[in-house]
Amino acid sequence: LSVAYTTYAERKVMAAMQLRQGPIAVGPFGLLQPIADGLKLLGKETIIPAGANRVVFIIAPMVTFLLSLVAWAVIPFGDGMVLADINVGVLYLFAISSLGVYGIIMAGWASNSKYAFLGALRSAAQMVSYEVSIGFVMITVLLCAGSLNLSTIVESQGGGFWKWYFLPLLPMFVIFFISTLAETNRAPFDLPEGESELVGGYNVEYSAMTFALFFLGEYANMILMSGMTTILFLGGWLPPVDVVPFTLVPGPVWFALKIALCLFVFIWVRATMPRYRYDQLMRLGWKVFLPFSLFWVVATAGYLIAFDLLP
Repeated sequence: LSVAYTTYAERKVMAAMQLRQGPIAVGPFGLLQPIADGLKLLGKETIIPAGANRVVFIIAPMVTFLLSLVAWAVIPFGDGMVLADINVGVLYLFAISSLGVYGIIMAGWASNSKYAFLGALRSAAQMVSYEVSIGFVMITVLLCAGSLNLSTIVESQGGGFWKWYFLPLLPMFVIFFISTLAETNRAPFDLPEGESELVGGYNVEYSAMTFALFFLGEYANMILMSGMTTILFLGGWLPPVDVVPFTLVPGPVWFALKIALCLFVFIWVRATMPRYRYDQLMRLGWKVFLPFSLFWVVATAGYLIAFDLLP
């Protein structure tokens, strides 16, 4: 449901930015439009191309969707509100986000289409490239928090928004957010589905519910990446200041509001930025983000040791 209404919010926000109305026909203010779209896709026939590998073709969207849900197991919504409070939560998230590449490669290969295969290769190269810088960004946060447990990382940011990691690690925060755009194949890095040259990328041969699973997976990954940004840099479920009107609001509400803010920026970027060229995308990942994030890891570690601030 949250994924469905993320698509509704995207259409409404982009419409407002482009001086349009967005969905208005189905239900009050168009609120039932995502439900109508879902029912339409459920009712359509799933067409499998004659030359496709049937088993892999059907498994691929299921893998993409399942991985986007499995990652939520370690995300803490509030104090003690987490399905699995494991001590290596960050490593678990990193492993699951790395596995997301497989669903897309399987889809591109099984479709037996040059367009789908090229889209899958693009997507795999893009996701692998930006995962490296995401990993280094996570290391800087771990150095500051002294733990791989996500709840501990959030608790280490307690005491007001000036103690959240987005301020001391501002360049890393920016790199992380831009990398999440590339990781989730969102504009301006939506090259795997470049309509002008690939007709729709790795999911070009998919229809009906199999296409819907890719769609759901992409938006679920957006929400997941916004949740990770919130936990690592924006204090998770903690209020911005520890004074009475703010502390009365439950932690999960703060967490949801921060995720909504990150999703708004995702949509804002899509409405504003033109699409990158592929060589620009790769140069940014390997020649700008990777060396800078590596330098920042060394600088952070040096600073913490020099001033004896290691937790």
